[in-house]
Amino acid sequence: MNTKIDLPTGLGAFAELPRASLVSGRTALEPMPNLAAECGGARLFVKRDDCTGLAFGGNKVRQLEFYLGEAIVQGADTVLITSAVQSNFVRLAAAAARKLGMDCHIQLEERVPTEDPLYRQSGNVFLDKLFGATLYSYPDGEDEAGADRRVREIAVELEDAGRKPYIIPLAPGHPPLGALGYVVAAKELLNQLAERNLGVDEIFVASGSGATHGGLLFGLRALGSAIPVTGICVRRDAVKQKERIRRTCDGIAGLLKLDPVIGEDDIRLNDDFLPPGYGRINDATSEAILLGARKEGLILDPVYTGKAMAGCIHHARAASDDASFVFVHTGGTPALFAYQGMIEQSLRLP
Repeated sequence: MNTKIDLPTGLGAFAELPRASLVSGRTALEPMPNLAAECGGARLFVKRDDCTGLAFGGNKVRQLEFYLGEAIVQGADTVLITSAVQSNFVRLAAAAARKLGMDCHIQLEERVPTEDPLYRQSGNVFLDKLFGATLYSYPDGEDEAGADRRVREIAVELEDAGRKPYIIPLAPGHPPLGALGYVVAAKELLNQLAERNLGVDEIFVASGSGATHGGLLFGLRALGSAIPVTGICVRRDAVKQKERIRRTCDGIAGLLKLDPVIGEDDIRLNDDFLPPGYGRINDATSEAILLGARKEGLILDPVYTGKAMAGCIHHARAASDDASFVFVHTGGTPALFAYQGMIEQSLRLP
């Protein structure tokens, strides 16, 4: 296990935090010239965190390094996690647990109102089963506290059976260990921009749990960068999400034993692409999925990256030709197959 990371001493207590080695290496920063031309000329780049290396990749691999680093230190033999039926996080938690020699118990929450058999059997659910995870169901997709409470009950049952479980929490109020992965990513991205002498006007990222958005924003500011980060809301409206990001950033400061570095104006959110809700497709998201595939060969999902790309495209179309934007591709590839029927219908594919 790697317990130290190559970050400046100005980032406080990073060297004290355990970290499991899961990310395969630095992810690419690639230009998107065809999509840029489609959008009117502003320069577009994609940070390929869909290629983090483990089990179809995605942003959660970076986050799991810090959660599972702590799990190893605690001597855990089982990982517990709760999230949506087609969650990328639980799929990667199961894969990471297996890679580190642990078992995984997954609670799937009913967040998306659909009985589509593909949604319930394909994509991430199929992979959860392939990794041998034990699956549970929770009926209320909007009850984070209740979902966490049920996971704690499962943990007690496992402890009674002689196991040593480690819980990855869902609701706010816990140290945001996962967000530290995107403090690391912020340094990685800044290095890539410096190597190319590339100035960036804005970064776009899906904003859901808040760990990726909050970690990236905190990392940039702690490292002295003022690049704006716009989170595209994928689960809750901008007012609620802003409080979540604020708490995440405050929690990161606490973990690193640093003073807060995030001001009120730093937290930028756009919820225009959220309706009709989490995991549900709208026209802008459908267009973004189609343009990503046909202009750049990028695979986007309708839950996170499709909506975030829709926001990036919207801003690019309104920008001047000399503007530069970075889209953080957070993965989600397997979920695309679970949404196949909905996407085909939305895009009227043959």
